[in-house]
Amino acid sequence: GEDSRSFHVSIQGTPPSISSTEEIPIITAVAGGQLLLECPEGAEPHPSIEWQREGSLLQEDARRQVLAQGRFLQLRAVAAADGGEYSCRATSAPGDSGPRVRVQVHG
Repeated sequence: GEDSRSFHVSIQGTPPSISSTEEIPIITAVAGGQLLLECPEGAEPHPSIEWQREGSLLQEDARRQVLAQGRFLQLRAVAAADGGEYSCRATSAPGDSGPRVRVQVHG
C-alpha cells in the first residue's frame, strides 16, 4: 500500500521551493526568515508530539518553538545550522520517527 503525508509550510519573504527526493519532502528556507513546519499526524488529537532534528530530540529555545501541543514547529531567524532532516511523532505511538521533511537553508 501507499502512505502519503502533506507538509504545510509558511515562510515570510521569498516563497519556498519544494521538491521531493527519496520520498522525503525538501523545503528551501531563506536565512533570516521564519519557517513553520506542520506535523501531519492525522485528525485525532494526540496528547503530545515531539520533534526531532537529525534523529535527536529537538530542544525549544528562543528561536525554536513547538506550538499547538506539538502540531507545529516554528523556527525564527533561520540560519544555516537549522538545515537538516526534521521528523515528528506522537509520543504515544510505537516505533521510530513519523513523517520527515528535509530543510535546506539558502542565503
